[in-house]
Amino acid sequence: MNKNDEFIIRIEDITSDGEGIGRVDGFALFVKDAIMGDIAKVKVLKMKKTYGYARLIEIIEPSEFRTEPKCALSRKCGGCQIQHCTYEKQLEYKQNKVKNCLERIGKLTDIPMEPIMGMEEPYYYRNKAQFPVGRDKDGKIVIGFYAGHSHTIIDTSHCYIQAPVNEVLIEIIRTFLEEFGIEPYDETTGKGLVRHILTRVAYKTGEIMVCLVINGTKLSHADKLVERLLKVEGMTSITLNVNKEQTNVILGKKILNLWGQNYITDYIGDIKYQISPLSFYQVNPIQTKKLYETALEYADLHGEEIVWDIYCGIGTISLFLAQKAKQVYGVEIVPEAIEDAKTNANINAINNAEFFVGAAEDVLPEKYEKSNGAMRADVIVVDPPRKGCDEALLNTIIKMEPERIVYVSCDPATLARDLRYLEDNGYQVRRVRTCDMFAHSVHVETVVLMSKK
Repeated sequence: MNKNDEFIIRIEDITSDGEGIGRVDGFALFVKDAIMGDIAKVKVLKMKKTYGYARLIEIIEPSEFRTEPKCALSRKCGGCQIQHCTYEKQLEYKQNKVKNCLERIGKLTDIPMEPIMGMEEPYYYRNKAQFPVGRDKDGKIVIGFYAGHSHTIIDTSHCYIQAPVNEVLIEIIRTFLEEFGIEPYDETTGKGLVRHILTRVAYKTGEIMVCLVINGTKLSHADKLVERLLKVEGMTSITLNVNKEQTNVILGKKILNLWGQNYITDYIGDIKYQISPLSFYQVNPIQTKKLYETALEYADLHGEEIVWDIYCGIGTISLFLAQKAKQVYGVEIVPEAIEDAKTNANINAINNAEFFVGAAEDVLPEKYEKSNGAMRADVIVVDPPRKGCDEALLNTIIKMEPERIVYVSCDPATLARDLRYLEDNGYQVRRVRTCDMFAHSVHVETVVLMSKK
């Protein structure tokens, strides 16, 4: 087999990244935009020792699970890897993805999987968007999303998973940039001003935030932009974010106010949250409520428990738990997030939640050591980033001997690794439930309940 060879193959499955898997004489080929059941003509792009990558040329016979994507840009855009797959099959794929990781990486058996929490309407669900700004090869301003595995901007006027009002906001900003000759940022030269446009649209309150990420400290004719944005119903916060670093990190640390507040407010259940441009806040409000209600159910609180919420962010899960716990302690490495968490506790009149700044793998072990091993918890909740939990943190959790551990995960592989470690040290998986937070993508959230063996 060589590069540029063409084959007709049957797609057997899809990878964790959403690529179809087919075989030629046992040799695996990964094919973007193909799904299980397709019979497809493909062209080999790249060869490795034990596998290769191929481009989809033609669907000879479509899979029963193939559907026409709503978005004409779905093949180019990196946002929706599996929009061409029926939603029912997407849910099955995500459930199996988690189960396979727990079995293969975590070496778990008889996994108590509960039904995945899907969406009734898996479109227009995102409350946050980050649009890169640039120029195309013809010099035209482009605003949209990156193509898969690249920083090529796909110009996008309408997105089927974002809040519909974004289409209006983007056109206002596009016209403003063109009219006043304001230069988009160029990643290769490090020159130009406007890098990204961040928007947030609150699900319950309808409040809207617009934040322009700029390679500078000032936006000329900003008053004109504000005037135009204020015509959009719900506009609450218009800010600039300063990022003058040559980096792929989208946001800088400094916020400059152009109009209104530096935050919007929204609710998860009965808890009110203030959300700034820098806040981590789950992007799917409907599914977030389901996810947090599941975590609260698994925590099984009755009013007398001491709870630690590790990687607490702006206190979203902490405050949910505080409604039914005696005391909640939250830990988060981002100082601004901890300030937000304290503010959110105050505006909800919750006085049984306390928050600490620092890396979870430092704060919890340090507090445990200072207590001479006396510090305990009834329930510990962890909601780590994709890399999962540090081993020093897991060791301290084990020493604190909680009755229950609730693990909220956005990465099945690191979840499986950490569950294996906890299983080897006295805990057992009791319940597992997946939640589709990111319809049409390959990503999935999982909540796991562990208790002492």
